[in-house]
Amino acid sequence: MFIEYGIHNKSVMRTLALTSDFFWANNLIMNTPKYQLKALRQFFSDHKVATIDQLRAALGDPARCTVFRKLGELQYLSSYSHRGKYYTLKSVAQFTEQGLWNFKSVWFSRFGNLMQTAETFIHNSEAGYSASELQEILQVKTKHALVQLVRNNRLQREPVDSVFVYLSADAPAANKQRKARKSFLRQSSVDLIVSNPDLATEEAKALLILFCSMLDERQRRLYAGLESLKLGHGGDAYIASLLGLDPHTVAKGRNELMNEELSVDQGIRAKGAGRPLQEKKRLKS
Repeated sequence: MFIEYGIHNKSVMRTLALTSDFFWANNLIMNTPKYQLKALRQFFSDHKVATIDQLRAALGDPARCTVFRKLGELQYLSSYSHRGKYYTLKSVAQFTEQGLWNFKSVWFSRFGNLMQTAETFIHNSEAGYSASELQEILQVKTKHALVQLVRNNRLQREPVDSVFVYLSADAPAANKQRKARKSFLRQSSVDLIVSNPDLATEEAKALLILFCSMLDERQRRLYAGLESLKLGHGGDAYIASLLGLDPHTVAKGRNELMNEELSVDQGIRAKGAGRPLQEKKRLKS
């Protein structure tokens, strides 16, 4: 009798243990999605942006599809720079009025990927954009995306003053942009050569280039920066193409003017620049 009771007691204890293990495992399974979402929110709160491999490591190395499923529940964004390899949450991004957000040189757009962003910017632009002008805004190369948009009939492209300009696919909007672009170019030439407003556009450019050729390196950079400031948005790219300068050179001159980094005694080149001094050789007697 005692033996039978002991055997029965062990059987009950074994059953209770198995039942307890079942409830523990079931509870773990049920709580895993909740845990993963909480872990993702905390990771983005700490790091702002992440690659898919970093997110997998934070969640205990689940499958990629699992990570994307959880990201979808949190409304995520992929970067339009770095080939879309970085991710963030809409609740984390702090967009500018233009709809862009930059974190440690990783760029995000409220409009989506690079092609969606380029299409939206050009459609909403006053006078369309060239590839270099849009690159100046988005801080990434845009030419390949723009060509794809044209091929897919999502944008128009046409040469304006020897530069390809991308316009809205909507015909009425494109006509307005085309007129605004031509007006912009006429005003730019007049602004650059204010002494003779009746001068033809090509003659104005020729005189401007001749004038710049008589300036030293620093004066040319500052003058280009001044004209870029007068033009405003897109000025760096336009003046650079007009004068045959690098857009970074124009931007540098503009920044020097804006930051008042000027000195009457300042040399043409920065200290240490230019060719190294050569020791003068003396004739042997």
